Amino acid sequence: MVLNLNEEQIAIRDTFARFTDEQIIPNAEAIDEAHEYPRDIVKQLADLGFIGMRYPEEVGGSNVNLVTFCLCVEEIARGSMSVAGCVSMQSLMGTKFLEMLGNDDIKERLFKPALELEKIGAICMTEPNAGSDLGSLATSATKVDGGYVLNGNKIWVTAAPLADFFTVFARVGEEKLLSIFLVEKDFDGISVGKTIEKMGVWALPTSELALDECFVPDSHCLSKEIGDGEEHLRKLLSEIRIMTGALGLGIARAALDEAVKYAAERQQFGKPINRFQAIQLRLAEMATDLEAATHLVYHAAQLLDEGKEHRKEASMAKMFASEAAATICEKAARIFASYGYAMEYPVQRFLRDVRFILIGGGTSDILKLIIAKELST
Repeated sequence: MVLNLNEEQIAIRDTFARFTDEQIIPNAEAIDEAHEYPRDIVKQLADLGFIGMRYPEEVGGSNVNLVTFCLCVEEIARGSMSVAGCVSMQSLMGTKFLEMLGNDDIKERLFKPALELEKIGAICMTEPNAGSDLGSLATSATKVDGGYVLNGNKIWVTAAPLADFFTVFARVGEEKLLSIFLVEKDFDGISVGKTIEKMGVWALPTSELALDECFVPDSHCLSKEIGDGEEHLRKLLSEIRIMTGALGLGIARAALDEAVKYAAERQQFGKPINRFQAIQLRLAEMATDLEAATHLVYHAAQLLDEGKEHRKEASMAKMFASEAAATICEKAARIFASYGYAMEYPVQRFLRDVRFILIGGGTSDILKLIIAKELST
């Protein structure tokens, strides 16, 4: 699609495209099968400035707009969803609330080092009985002298086994006002539970987290006003959803590229299978879905960059792009036929990894409800 990119945006995108081609794609299978956080390659991306792209220059970032950021997310996801998940989580959800709400000590001691991957951050929202329904969050924060005592259990905490700090959403007082707290890994009362074995995105560890009488000092209550947690989360959600759409574009491009290449090489009945109409139709559908998703994602990103209303468009972009990516990966596997089931080809990894973005940032059903509500207001 035509984005009217300037020279700087093209140069930034091409930097991450080259890195993906030279460093990520040749190692993607090994990264996947190691089942370990790919610290070395994530550190290289941090050194290229990826984690700080959306932050002001005065705190160590480069302050690029969301369109530029999504271009880079797309390129990295084209190489490996695991790697893209690691760096995108660190660059937004793992660090954003520290930059938005942290005091000078938190920014110097935790946030700035996190931009260089010297510290790793995690966000803790989901609970065993609270996923899409934020109203069901049960983790409590009780005010005591000098701070708060947190109790509760979190689940699906990305990078928890490696994290140096956790942004925790909890409810305060009898009114159960949703608020945000920063918990460091060496605080008493915090413990990382079992690792959740997942069907895909194997290099991005996900675990349970328990808070048992965990004392958090007043300086680590990130909420400026008790109960402002949902408001701050809402400000970030659109960006998360658009970024997740960009993840979908990357993996969909990879699946389409592999399918086109394989269809040109695979011979059946004396000719390449891309000469058969059934294969041509499938490839055309994949390419069209990818183009439509690309327009939606970057349209939403441009709206956000221009300060225009974008909540509906962000939901549309994430919903359509993630569903399109899943469909494209499935169709790619069908073109590979039995080899789409074989571990020697990357299409099986695409099929497993794409499920990650169907959930993160809001399920499609939740997003459809948001879109419908926006249409009626």
